[in-house]
Amino acid sequence: MSRTERAFRTQAIILKRRDFGEADRILTVFTPNYGKLDVIAKGARKPTSTKTGHVELFTRTDMLIHKGRDLDIVSQAEMNMPYMGVREDLARGAYASYAAEMLDRFTGDADEGYDDLFELMDETLGRLCVDDDPRLAMRYFEMQLLDLVGFRPELAECVVSREAIEAEDQFFSYSMGGVVKPDYAHDGMGVVPINMLTLKLMRHMQRSAYSHVKTLTITPNLHDDVERVLLGYITFLLERKLQSVDFIRRIRQM
Repeated sequence: MSRTERAFRTQAIILKRRDFGEADRILTVFTPNYGKLDVIAKGARKPTSTKTGHVELFTRTDMLIHKGRDLDIVSQAEMNMPYMGVREDLARGAYASYAAEMLDRFTGDADEGYDDLFELMDETLGRLCVDDDPRLAMRYFEMQLLDLVGFRPELAECVVSREAIEAEDQFFSYSMGGVVKPDYAHDGMGVVPINMLTLKLMRHMQRSAYSHVKTLTITPNLHDDVERVLLGYITFLLERKLQSVDFIRRIRQM
């Protein structure tokens, strides 16, 4: 959908914000029809502003946005989903920050429909508020986001030989984006080991609805191993480590 109109109304999830000037805030928001936008909420830091409280991080807000010379301007804002669970719990908030950072890094600024990504982020924030296992919600988010942005990892067949994967421990290649059978894994390929249980869980998250995935009971060791493989792959794709990862690890140590 083109943003040629002078003003438009949209749902928006607030991914980032920063203070600007004496009273304004610049927001990075994600919308279903216009993708990722940087907008300015004028006067949002004033206690008397009608926008105060409606432009908080990790909330879903109904916005009326007017085209501006340098930045689009938030003329009206009404929060309609506060996701209180991620705002009241430090660990869940850290996962929300990670999801927002990952979505921000994997998407550009474009006037295109991003309704599937918006729905995924909306659902993930909701899950982080209430689910007993927020780590599982995050791993599912990673698998689904990688699929939607075109980096779906190949988990069913060897990326070298294109042979079907057998029920045994394998290797994973970040550069080739998938599983490598032991017979084809050699020094210098940059592969990492992936055990069969980890691979099965990743396959399940890739092809199944979250309602089926969340019924699983995942051991801490299995969580750690899936996280190791996925974070390694994501870091390779982005060519940098996400800043929120260290924050999550510090919270776990606490």
